[in-house]
Amino acid sequence: MVVGDSRLEPLVLSETERQVLGNWVKRRTTAQGLALRARIVLACAEGGPNLAVAARLSVNRGTVAKWRARFLRDRLDGLADEPRPGVPRTITDSQVEEVVVRTLEETPPGGTHWSKRELAKVVGISPASVLRIWHAFGLQPWRTETFKISPDPFLIDKIRDVVGLYLAPPANAVVFAVDEKPQIQALERTAPVLPMIPGVPERRSFDYVRHGTVDLFAALDTATGKVITRLSSQHRAVDFRDFLNEIDRQTEPGLAVHVICDNLSAHKAPVVHKWLLAHPRFQLHFTPTYSSWINQVERWFAELERRCLQRGVFCSLDDLRTALENWIKVWNDGARPFKWTKTADQILDRICRYCSRISEPDH
Repeated sequence: MVVGDSRLEPLVLSETERQVLGNWVKRRTTAQGLALRARIVLACAEGGPNLAVAARLSVNRGTVAKWRARFLRDRLDGLADEPRPGVPRTITDSQVEEVVVRTLEETPPGGTHWSKRELAKVVGISPASVLRIWHAFGLQPWRTETFKISPDPFLIDKIRDVVGLYLAPPANAVVFAVDEKPQIQALERTAPVLPMIPGVPERRSFDYVRHGTVDLFAALDTATGKVITRLSSQHRAVDFRDFLNEIDRQTEPGLAVHVICDNLSAHKAPVVHKWLLAHPRFQLHFTPTYSSWINQVERWFAELERRCLQRGVFCSLDDLRTALENWIKVWNDGARPFKWTKTADQILDRICRYCSRISEPDH
């Protein structure tokens, strides 16, 4: 048997073989499979049965026997992968490398990013092959994302404050994420909407008629997911004060109220400050500048936009108000809280990584 012969036959390495195997184990770019095979051979060269080597490397005994036998038969060449069945590769490693390097480090003449056809023409392979290489390396040159680093001098303190309220809310208190969604438009399409039929999506006219706007104040209870709302024609400081009154009226007496909001001037106006002095159980927590993503109510606004407003048709402001009130009631009937998972340290580490990339000379 091969397993018995490979186990009994001693495995002796030359200095050159030992050095090559050691390099395969240490080099970061070595394929993991080849590195494991090298470790198996080095362990076998130290002596001992296959079972002991398998236990030491946490692999199957048959795996040790296989690669020990392959090495004794073909030496270093025996550790390489055998040719796979099927059509031989037509794309070389150098072409794969060229696709990746050009995608990351170059742009086409007169363009901002490569298309698969442009790059395929330069490299000399098919567009489908370029796309497969992009997928294999996680490259998407057609996509771009935006970001904004907050210049708030109290960025760290505010992030720790807000995230702390999400992850460890105070006892005997309720936490509300509060914001306004201004200028919600009552839009009526100039032609009736054509409903979806098999094979054809819903269709609507490109143009529309405006019937006015309304502002929505919302306070999301981060513990339950329920919202307190108020519709208004404006979002002035007095309107925000009136909304705080609504929150106060609907919140159980005796609970402290922590309100997370942004840095809008209406939230810091004298009329609001005067109201807070008269209602000491309320405490405002401000998000960092340009950091609306940290306010959970923005996630709720996204649901409102997607499920109620984006495809809605409103022939009047009354229609819009009714649709908003109905959708909010449905939400509250089945409300579930959004789960915040990132700690303040994780968020700050991410921001530091962005800042490091921005400060690199190549950028």
